[in-house]
Amino acid sequence: MTTAVEVHGTCDSAFERVREAFAENFRRFDEVGASLAVVVDGKPVVDLWGGYADAARTRAWERDTIVNVWSTTKGMTAVCAHRLADQRRLDLDAPVAKYWPEFAQAGKAAIPVRWLLSHQAGLPAISEPLPVGAVFDWEMMVRALERQEPWWEPGTKHGYHAFTYGWLVGEVVRRITGKSLGTYFREEIAEPLGADFHIGTPSECDWRVAEIIPPEMPDLSKPNLLTRMLSDSESISFKTIGNPPDLMVMGVIANSIAWRRAEIPAANGHGNARSVARVYGVLARGGEVDGVRIMSPGAIERAIVEQASGPDEVMHLDLRTALGWILTSPEARLGPNQRAFGNSGAGGSLGFADLDAKVGFGYAMNRMIQEETIMDKRWPALIDAVYDCV
Repeated sequence: MTTAVEVHGTCDSAFERVREAFAENFRRFDEVGASLAVVVDGKPVVDLWGGYADAARTRAWERDTIVNVWSTTKGMTAVCAHRLADQRRLDLDAPVAKYWPEFAQAGKAAIPVRWLLSHQAGLPAISEPLPVGAVFDWEMMVRALERQEPWWEPGTKHGYHAFTYGWLVGEVVRRITGKSLGTYFREEIAEPLGADFHIGTPSECDWRVAEIIPPEMPDLSKPNLLTRMLSDSESISFKTIGNPPDLMVMGVIANSIAWRRAEIPAANGHGNARSVARVYGVLARGGEVDGVRIMSPGAIERAIVEQASGPDEVMHLDLRTALGWILTSPEARLGPNQRAFGNSGAGGSLGFADLDAKVGFGYAMNRMIQEETIMDKRWPALIDAVYDCV
């Protein structure tokens, strides 16, 4: 346990309970540095930060500190695809090969775009061994996915596409727009909304990026999520997080300049809670705020229809998937309302929208915790406090 830290930022008086819960997390869970933000019906009501941006606890977490949020990035990538669908530039029911002809190899000609978003395409991992550094080479990853046969009959099962999701959806976006996913997101989403979130972080932001503190390794002699995934080097689960081999050293690559500069739209978005809550806050109120519309209400409703549920083929967790987002469920409780959807990141970051309460929620931190589910032990108190105050 750690001593109390000073919490900075702003908090509407009606949400003081949220400030208290945020501060308490530092004491209870040895939080190092973090930010928390909540938007209700487009209005920021919580914007807090505190702690340290480095493991040595020498550099304060500031208002504009940003950090890698891992799979919380997937929600931002999903917005890009749905914006194109909303503009009728992308048909989610069309074969991926309509936009990306080379994808049709290895029995994939009929896979529709929606199965990329819902983790049903059967492509969570690449079977052929890839070299160190491949994770930073967009063309190499895309070519490998073109050659890859599905691990199961597409559409019959779902399995979390932890990293491949970004290259798959990102390449479709690139084929349609002629722009990389990171560039499209910046121009169409982040800049219009004033959201400080980057998929491909520029060098001028380096000074304010927090250090990722990797989780403590679990006891590999005992059954746990990590040992189950790593037990067979030829399995889907192993190759999902171990091929390319760079992915096995998350704490190292996440703090590298190469990781920041690359565009890995499933996992290397850098932002803070304010930027995450800003985007989800817009979705929570129908896709428009301050005169900026990123999606229509109908597109949002279509995007969050359940596509698959039950134990997935990669992490063996009981999840409900929509088109690019995870739906609230016992394994991922996002408040009390059923129309809540979002994405969490490895080690604890989280972003979600609740259409019923019009809540946008963002949480970003640097100390990763390894859990047996995708739920992080720091979330419940924060989420419960928010709904106590809404």
